[in-house]
Amino acid sequence: MTLILFIEQLLNGLQLGVMLFLMAAGLTLVFGVMGLINLAHGSLFMVGAFAAAGVAAATGSFLLALIAALAAAAAAGALIEVLIMRRLYHRDHLDQVLATFALILIFSEGTRWLFGSFPLYLNIPPFLSGPITLPGGIQYPLYRLTLIAVGLLVALGLAILISRTRLGIQIRAGENDREMIAALGVDIAKLYTIVFAIGAALAGLAGALVGAIQSVQVGMGEPVLILAFVVIVIGGIGSIKGALIGGILVGVTDSLGGVLLPALFRQFMEPSSAASMGSALASMLIYILMAGVLVVRPTGLFGARA
Repeated sequence: MTLILFIEQLLNGLQLGVMLFLMAAGLTLVFGVMGLINLAHGSLFMVGAFAAAGVAAATGSFLLALIAALAAAAAAGALIEVLIMRRLYHRDHLDQVLATFALILIFSEGTRWLFGSFPLYLNIPPFLSGPITLPGGIQYPLYRLTLIAVGLLVALGLAILISRTRLGIQIRAGENDREMIAALGVDIAKLYTIVFAIGAALAGLAGALVGAIQSVQVGMGEPVLILAFVVIVIGGIGSIKGALIGGILVGVTDSLGGVLLPALFRQFMEPSSAASMGSALASMLIYILMAGVLVVRPTGLFGARA
């Protein structure tokens, strides 16, 4: 492998990692504050992607498409929280899993009814299209670099929100003692709705951004959701910092593993066999990483110790 290919794959992994962070941050907020397992989070990723694709097709504006994705996903999340999730907070986790799995089916069939079964495509805006020359003469897509920058800015914004604002104080207090902050006069129902809407908006933003580099189709959120759960386990439940570090670790491991392992196996076997074996093992790497982290630290890298 050449140095240029290595750097390109490293950047691809970083881009994947920050997109997984946007998904995992919403999940970890919801679970940390509400103790709720939300399998329908991937559907909110899909809602954002379809909303962005629809608005971009109608207006031709990528900025309006992003705003529409944020608004649609946040509104869908708030509606779900008010109508359904409030009835599940004091129920068993199995009830939460079953209810949110039903939401996946409802969102999938509803999206198919509205947009059809064929994939949609969201074009990269002209001002972000084409490659950019990095130090060393490396040509890399400007849009992917923009995704990395957006993800890191969102991470910074979330860190400021959680650590420096009144809402952040309430969120952190809600993670530790919900009954106490309710006794102090905080409207728990309103706080839960806001947190759920923020998490949904982050998922919708990720869907809109990723929708410009892959097709927008029904069911696109479920594979990303699985990776987001892996990120949360690695980073630690309730930790925004853990979601960012975990996302980058998963993204870089997946990206580099898919290139390094087939190249390694080619030294010992035929190219066709090396490619298939290397790809199979590369797909397992992130789960091996997760297992290794859990052996050393069962609560995740930045999770609270039991």
